[in-house]
Amino acid sequence: MPFSGAARPSQESLWSSRPSCREMESKVSEGGLNVTLTIRLLMHGKEVGSIIGKKGETVKKMREESGARINISEGNCPERIVTITGPTDAIFKAFAMIAYKFEEDITNSMSNSTATSKPPVTLRLVVPASQCGSLIGKGGSKIKEIRESTGAQVQVAGDMLPNSTERAVTISGTPDAIIQCVKQICVVMLESPPKGATIPYRPKPASTPVIFAGGQAYTIQGQYAIPHPDQLTKLHQLAMQQTPFTPLGQTTPAFPGLDASPPASTHELTIPNDLIGCIIGRQGTKINEIRQMSGAQIKIANATEGSSERQITITGTPANISLAQYLINARLTSEVTGMGAL
Repeated sequence: MPFSGAARPSQESLWSSRPSCREMESKVSEGGLNVTLTIRLLMHGKEVGSIIGKKGETVKKMREESGARINISEGNCPERIVTITGPTDAIFKAFAMIAYKFEEDITNSMSNSTATSKPPVTLRLVVPASQCGSLIGKGGSKIKEIRESTGAQVQVAGDMLPNSTERAVTISGTPDAIIQCVKQICVVMLESPPKGATIPYRPKPASTPVIFAGGQAYTIQGQYAIPHPDQLTKLHQLAMQQTPFTPLGQTTPAFPGLDASPPASTHELTIPNDLIGCIIGRQGTKINEIRQMSGAQIKIANATEGSSERQITITGTPANISLAQYLINARLTSEVTGMGAL
């Protein structure tokens, strides 16, 4: 839960008197510190849809009535990040509106259900791991205090979210309990700023399996194979044209009855150091895409002192290797010509 300091007074003046946690909570609740906060929430697609509303009407109303900036991460992901930024009073108004909207959704879903007990509203905050120790407190004392004083359930995940230095903090309870809980968590976060750099969690897009059949690429959606856009099909056809072996499942006249499945082989490339980043991508996203699309194993050697190049080793069938080479060359070409991502 990083905090921006746009409207924050100096750290020295803010904490010179070291007010008690309870005094801090009172001041934060009233917006008396005039601190600009940024809170990140992790939501599933259905929850995000509820926040956005028809034609974006719900989120527009939340922005206008709370005065907070509410941004929702892009992408076809099962999870999305909702970022709420603004003065403390605006943050809490936005949080209240989200909590009450979720409670309304639960009430509506129960009208068509046989369930008798109403499930609690649940929100997930994304918090830098370096601040979680302060939130838990010595021997769990702080988190216990927050649970008891607000009536909300609070759980801090033991593991960091993938490819980040952040953890999920799950809050469950009534909307009022959640709002009080968030206020207390904000106090703790303000008293214990993040240590070191924070790598924010970015949800991964939902990946769909790809198969090749009859020279055409298909993506699997549910029980159906949907023809894929031309790009993948062309890549596959190009790879097949470049491979000097009999297609899988066919036999060669010289060895009737034998399966001609090609053995795995290895190919090595050298790439200039200043271009290796475009092959790897942010947090390894591009190299993982190339591995997934080509089916080849790809290893990038560590940089060696005095060398201006890095070695890439590609292992797989000739088709796998050809496709991997093509994808790597396409990345290099797009980088050199300034066309951006593949």
